[in-house]
Amino acid sequence: MIEPQQIQTLIEKGIPGSEVTVEDMTGSGDHFQVIVLSPAFKGKMMIEQHRMVHDALASMKDQIHALAIKTRSL
Repeated sequence: MIEPQQIQTLIEKGIPGSEVTVEDMTGSGDHFQVIVLSPAFKGKMMIEQHRMVHDALASMKDQIHALAIKTRSL
């Protein structure tokens, strides 16, 4: 089971300077919602921002069943 803090840490490492909020949507440890605010998103399309989040979580891709992503540039 994945803890929200693990996801937050990976995103913060993968996207330095980001502000990350993670919520376990079902309590099962495999359905999450993440909100990521980052200056690294400036000028990038939403699909590029979401790819950055997915890339940061690549090591957990087989453990996360569902991931809702909201991104915004700071």
